[in-house]
Amino acid sequence: MEHKLVIYNTLSRKKEVFEPINPPHVGLYVCGPTVYGDAHLGHARPAITFDILFRYLKHLGYKVRYVRNITDVGHLVGDADEGEDKVQKKAQLEALEPMEVVKYFTDRYHQNMEQLNTLPPSIEPTASGHIIEQIELIKKIIESGYAYESEGSLYFDVEKYNKEYNYGKLSGRRIEELLKNTRELAGQDEKKNPYDFALWKKADPTHLMHWPSPWSEGYPGWHLECSAMGAKYLGEEFDIHGGGMDLLFPHHESEIAQSNAATGHDPVKYWMHNNMITINGQKMGKSLNNFITLNEFFTGVHDALDRAYPPMVIRFFILQAHYRSTLDFSTEALQAAEKGMSKLFDAWHLLDKLTASEVSTVDVKAVEKLCDEAMNDDLNTPIAIANLFDLARMLNLVNDGKEKLTAADIEYTKKFFGTYLFDILGLKDDQQQDNNQLIDYLMETLLKMRQDAKNNKDYATADKIRDELAKLNIQIKDTKEGSTWKFD
Repeated sequence: MEHKLVIYNTLSRKKEVFEPINPPHVGLYVCGPTVYGDAHLGHARPAITFDILFRYLKHLGYKVRYVRNITDVGHLVGDADEGEDKVQKKAQLEALEPMEVVKYFTDRYHQNMEQLNTLPPSIEPTASGHIIEQIELIKKIIESGYAYESEGSLYFDVEKYNKEYNYGKLSGRRIEELLKNTRELAGQDEKKNPYDFALWKKADPTHLMHWPSPWSEGYPGWHLECSAMGAKYLGEEFDIHGGGMDLLFPHHESEIAQSNAATGHDPVKYWMHNNMITINGQKMGKSLNNFITLNEFFTGVHDALDRAYPPMVIRFFILQAHYRSTLDFSTEALQAAEKGMSKLFDAWHLLDKLTASEVSTVDVKAVEKLCDEAMNDDLNTPIAIANLFDLARMLNLVNDGKEKLTAADIEYTKKFFGTYLFDILGLKDDQQQDNNQLIDYLMETLLKMRQDAKNNKDYATADKIRDELAKLNIQIKDTKEGSTWKFD
């Protein structure tokens, strides 16, 4: 595959040329949501970041298998090995079955992702649907000598693993620092060391979600699911693993350790992490109770919002910052994103109105080359968008008669501009969609008026409506079921 795509690899801490293990196939795994509440702006960023990666890899001609998991069991409050399961806690608060909570919030997450125009993943496995695979993975880790049992629970022996591998190579953490900074937690006496993490937890009598295993009736540790499902659907070694920077440690670090212990080699070639969205300089998240859900953005029902913002404005707002940089939320930033996106779509609609010239004074291919260079440089969407703004400015100059484009260049611009707006950046022209809905409504009204006229034997009015629409290249067809219309 001929391209110049480079991506920042968290593992090596540098940009690397992307070379898949088995071209043209690419395996991409991204950590999805824990479904115990509505998706917020912080969830939108990884979803959109890796949607862009998915889209761009396909644009380059790769055959991509995109796996994004749903965590529905094992993720405990506080992200540690003690406390309540997040899904179970929500279920108990609402007096529901845990899987009712999972189904409800998974459906709402999917609806939000569709509104943001993110492409669905190729496979979307759940933790609860892969208990067998997780148990088998634990067995391999035990066989290799890196796990131990304690009172019915299984823990990963980080200290023993670190003697032969490097626990901390992804995050840069050192065991000495972990030991110094680890808080003493309830139930800590089950572990040899405080930084060991759970592979399998024995369920207490109040725990609602549990399965039989060779060790106890229990449930898998949070980190285990991604190692098991990544290997199942993408192989023991695959190309890209993505997620938010908040998952880098301990989640992704532990994934590497588990897979190394089970197979003897690293599971992933390239690790990619998007940065956080902040509000007043603080990470936005459920645990801090400073988040705004996507549904609140779309409806405007939140004290921090001045009004509702459409999904495409949220998407464009996120794309205006590089995925590895922090992005601070403000209503002023959303308003600026809305105005900027409107300028791009206005320029897009302008293409159908331009008058072709004999020669071109605008180098459209040079703009396209700059956009390609930006995307190939670690998915630099803000630079690509800046070049699209330059193109929009040029198109306005052509419309004002100050620059020129040939008919061939106008058509080339439509193809390149449309590819970037819709296929790569994944934007939707909501204005065009609204216009189409308005046209449908108006046509239904006119056809009803025409049918009423025919029912009243006012054929002159019925014919006049048909003839006037024909002048607009709209063809009316009468059938036994009623009248239909189409552009001729």
